[in-house]
Amino acid sequence: MSAQCEVTTRRAAGAPLSTFERYLTVWVFLCILIGIALGQLLPAPFQALGRMEIAQVNIPVGLLIWVMIIPMLVKVDFGALHEVKAHVKGIGVTLFVNWLVKPFSMAFLGWLFVRHLFAPLLPADQLDGYVAGLILLAAAPCTAMVFVWSRLSNGDPLFTLSQVAVNDTIMVFAFAPIVGLLLGISAITVPWDTLLTSVVLYIVIPLALAQAWRKRLLKKGQAHFDAVMARIGPWSIAALLATLVLLFAFQGQAIIEQPLVILLLAIPILIQVIFNSALAYWLNRVVGEKHSVACPSALIGASNFFELAVAAAISLFGFESGAALATVVGVLIEVPVMLLVVKLVNATQPWYERHAA
Repeated sequence: MSAQCEVTTRRAAGAPLSTFERYLTVWVFLCILIGIALGQLLPAPFQALGRMEIAQVNIPVGLLIWVMIIPMLVKVDFGALHEVKAHVKGIGVTLFVNWLVKPFSMAFLGWLFVRHLFAPLLPADQLDGYVAGLILLAAAPCTAMVFVWSRLSNGDPLFTLSQVAVNDTIMVFAFAPIVGLLLGISAITVPWDTLLTSVVLYIVIPLALAQAWRKRLLKKGQAHFDAVMARIGPWSIAALLATLVLLFAFQGQAIIEQPLVILLLAIPILIQVIFNSALAYWLNRVVGEKHSVACPSALIGASNFFELAVAAAISLFGFESGAALATVVGVLIEVPVMLLVVKLVNATQPWYERHAA
């Protein structure tokens, strides 16, 4: 690995949670309240924003999604792909959990909880949407925040970056087929044209733009790159929060009528996070990987690329859909739940390393 790539990797993986990120759940909750209030007080302007569409893509939201996603994708170094060979077993565990377990386990949990256990407590006309939102949430592994989780668990920064690069490469090709398959299995109509458009708009184009921007920034030196990253860092969260205000301006009436919905949707998401992180953590121990590899492997399997999930849900099913709401619940609980997982993997390090000895 080149010296510049190693410095970039360690800095990307080494930034701790900022105060703003640490309280993301609080900001999300405030945006829910603000969105609901504005939707009730000023319905006409928000309805006008909702009608600003081209080919079923809402223009304001599309722009906000790009502002959300591109700064995160700039951090991804595809030059780290060759680092995969240093931890083949850990990468294997990551790919197995992320692509063969996580989406399917979430589809099962959605079927179990939404379609059966909680069905009498949820709006009957939104059940399909809730399941679809949960599937979208699980179908894309975390891209940016996993660097933070890895840092907090003393994870290997080179392994962290290499697994993100591998996952993002696979996501370009696998996101649409997996979502389409699981929606079909769940008896939900698959709008293939909209799904493929979403992949191009929210994965392929932003990824190409981000990597071109990354290349230009690094030509001016690592210090310039770091300065720009620090400057644009807040863009993603700010755009996410603005999107949530718009979404809940449309969802407000449904939330007022069914406040229990958010809590019920959080339960399968929480179970999925604990299950997948524990499975990846245990499998890495079984195959003999170091604790510093097992931690980021477990954490990427637990967290989600929720910005993409929100974007795809809105594009596929609309602002007022149960799918959009379900993905937002994932955003709401992401930080506190992931901090819990970080605490667990840190606390169990002596148990993990006894096996290695």
